[in-house]
Amino acid sequence: MPSPTNQSGDLQPARAALTGYQPLKEEIVRRQKTLPKRLLQIAAFALDRPDEVAFGTVSSIAKHAGVPPSAIIRFAQHFGFDGFVEMQRLFRDRMRERNSEYEERLQSLSRGVDPTDDAGKTLEGFFAAGRRSMESALQSVSHEVFSAAASVLADGETIYLLARRRSFPIVSYMAYSFGKLGLRCELASSPMGVDSDLLQFAGPNDAALVVSFSPYASETVAQARALRERGVPLVSVTDSPFSPIAAISNVWFEVVEADYGGFRPLSASMVLALALCVAVAEKKQWD
Repeated sequence: MPSPTNQSGDLQPARAALTGYQPLKEEIVRRQKTLPKRLLQIAAFALDRPDEVAFGTVSSIAKHAGVPPSAIIRFAQHFGFDGFVEMQRLFRDRMRERNSEYEERLQSLSRGVDPTDDAGKTLEGFFAAGRRSMESALQSVSHEVFSAAASVLADGETIYLLARRRSFPIVSYMAYSFGKLGLRCELASSPMGVDSDLLQFAGPNDAALVVSFSPYASETVAQARALRERGVPLVSVTDSPFSPIAAISNVWFEVVEADYGGFRPLSASMVLALALCVAVAEKKQWD
């Protein structure tokens, strides 16, 4: 039964015993298609930038999310909280848990490193970021979703690979791996400008793997939508449930890469890509 609405047309909050950030995140994703426009903006902001929600004020969060402050309060109440502070506590608990774990790992990694060795610190920092990304992906990528994605790609006669900018190395590596495994694929992302011509050959009997992280490449999103309209099954790798390619994909992975000094290694994405290539090859053999 749908939730009742108030006089403004917004959905009334449904009281829920949300005791942690992950249950709240799952509830936001579950309700995203029924959220009013402003609450949807806040939801996307909260999942994309949870650290800012943890330490920001109602005013600062509203400013960055592009909504009035009153909408932040309504958002918290919509998900069963008495007010913003009660909801914010879940975001802060998430930060404390992560910081405690990461500090222990960083201390472990830094043992034996010369404190005057700046290059060594940089190397350890990137290794630590890669490790955080891998452990996060291990928690967010379920076996069921992974198997479903491999099946979608294995059923395709040709696998089309789409990505731009920093996501491009992922599909480039997949094209190399598929080639070594003897699987037919097309890297539809090149500097030659023939991507659209190549994608015209894709049909319902094929499949596509799309990769895009925030800020999402407009060309990749447009091409993914065009393929979807032609009935091409899509598997995507992205970083948010509110990504424009997640909504149109048959199966999608949420992979959030940790950063070091503002740089985000593609550690988890590359491992997922290689594992997917091998899993697709195995399913092809079984079929």
